[in-house]
Amino acid sequence: MRAPARHRLLPLLAMALLLGACGGETPKAPVKEKPVASRAPEAATREVRAGDTLYSIAWESGRDYRELAAWNNISPPYVIKAGQVLRLYPPKTARPSAAAKPDTTREKTARRKSAAKSEPEKTEKTPAKTVATKFGSWAWPSDGALIERFGPTKGIGIAGKKGQPVLAAAPGTVVYRGSGLRGYGELIIIKHDADFLSAYAHNDRILVKEGNVIRRGQKIAEMGSSGTDRVKLHFEIRHRGTPVDPMVYLPKK
Repeated sequence: MRAPARHRLLPLLAMALLLGACGGETPKAPVKEKPVASRAPEAATREVRAGDTLYSIAWESGRDYRELAAWNNISPPYVIKAGQVLRLYPPKTARPSAAAKPDTTREKTARRKSAAKSEPEKTEKTPAKTVATKFGSWAWPSDGALIERFGPTKGIGIAGKKGQPVLAAAPGTVVYRGSGLRGYGELIIIKHDADFLSAYAHNDRILVKEGNVIRRGQKIAEMGSSGTDRVKLHFEIRHRGTPVDPMVYLPKK
């Protein structure tokens, strides 16, 4: 005997309802978490570019050239090549043990007091006399009015006319000439001894080459405005990689 038509429709109706309920939900795309962008660390290395010397990279990074040489296993005469990657920080060393820490609160306090007492000497602007060096006295690198004193620029500025002679302030050897350091224009760096270097920036024309041995007062360039907005000489002295006030070393005018 055949089942009534309505009984046969019940299963079909139930299946239609189930499919309708499933089709009503819109499938959601899987959630993917985006990685958090980490802050870029300060450069710990520097790739050597054409024209660079170990001295120019040390000058640019504010390091003593001997530190860079030691950290990168470079021996005198400190030859580097384009494409070489130099470490700008010392290699990581083993963490010292607790027993090896000599500092105490009393010692730290004493050091703070000592630093506070010595601070006025560092900010002295007009020393009683110029500082002597192993290679003799310094000479002014050019004639002209002093327009910038030692401070944020790490040197002094001397005004002049285009083409005016720029002279070596002390005897030494040219260890860099070029325009690869931002903000210096056409630049010369002279090494006077193991500790002292000097720099002459914004030149119009450079008259010496790397490796030239220079005498005090020798004309090394002509003043210009390369890398700046006016004709001037920017002059710096660094002692063991640290900028020092040239006025401490130059004779009084």
